[in-house]
Amino acid sequence: MNSLLALDLPLGPELEASLRQCVEDRVAFCVLDQRVSPRRREEELDLLGATAVLDPSGRHSRNYGRQVDDEIGLVMLTSGSSGTAKAAELTWDALQASAVLTQATLRGDHDPVWYPCLPANHIGGLAVLLRTIFDDATLVWGAPDDLSFGARRGATHVSVVRAQLARYDLSGFEKVLLGGARPPAALPDNVITTWGMTETGSGVVYDRIALPGVEVASVEGQIIVRSPTLFRSYRTSPRPSIAGPDGKDDWFPTGDAGDVVDGMVSVRGRLDYVINTGGEKLWPEDLEALLMSLDQVNDVAVLGQPDSEWGERVVALVVSEHRDVTQEIHDVASERIGPWAKPKTIIFVERIPRTANGKIRRSELAGLL
Repeated sequence: MNSLLALDLPLGPELEASLRQCVEDRVAFCVLDQRVSPRRREEELDLLGATAVLDPSGRHSRNYGRQVDDEIGLVMLTSGSSGTAKAAELTWDALQASAVLTQATLRGDHDPVWYPCLPANHIGGLAVLLRTIFDDATLVWGAPDDLSFGARRGATHVSVVRAQLARYDLSGFEKVLLGGARPPAALPDNVITTWGMTETGSGVVYDRIALPGVEVASVEGQIIVRSPTLFRSYRTSPRPSIAGPDGKDDWFPTGDAGDVVDGMVSVRGRLDYVINTGGEKLWPEDLEALLMSLDQVNDVAVLGQPDSEWGERVVALVVSEHRDVTQEIHDVASERIGPWAKPKTIIFVERIPRTANGKIRRSELAGLL
């Protein structure tokens, strides 16, 4: 058994050095969110089960932690977009596999030079740092909110979420990995869309194609994965498994709906949040992506609410300065998806709750009604 060290350090060279030391010494680690309140930090430490904390003042022991098996390298909280976050345990082998697969896929005439800018308490941000520790990536450090600086300093690759893609000029990078929320319809040529989750050890599907060594299939409409990058277990429960198309029950059911046709992966959204209205199924992500194409809509979230006539009625939470956008919303939903997709209720809100990687916190939407 091994201790679990929580790294309470901001994104930067000191965090990189501490991660490198953990890997060299085979000390299991987790990375804390630098933006949360002290109370929330304690709650996350309890969920993670950390036995010690390393912050700029030194290392401090905790009395309430739980040790991990020797093969475990990382414990990380899932995004929590669907409710309470879970602590996933990833092995050293899985972390190395993720770094090697990603680097091999993105390597061109030279090794990728990455500009870290995503929080390292999420797998997309941490994976960038681990690529330089487990493989041959190089990092260029700078302010996370000045992405153009990285390209000017020689960084060739960057991982971002949708908000950063919209906010910054990323044309100076050779490759831009885009994760988190569903991507916009039109993308620059240097952008690669990615799909993955904490449990898959970062992105495992690039531009709808699984990375080498990663198997992705669909069973009864659910995306399932078998990969050397998969997590081993949750802190409180084993890893769920399901039988795949080969009959073996070592596949991971992701909870995402979608299809795999001729090797191309199409992800629709979380199975838990599909809306059944009047006998028709509506994926919130489909309608959200459509409504985000409207110039007058700044942000939007869609959810279903119980309805005696329709089973569920479609509700759209909209961030917009234009209250006259209602008819345009109805028209585009009906024309592009179908009449059942027209929101029965449109509520204008100041903001949509999202995670750091851009995913909508759907468990919080009902509180905005």
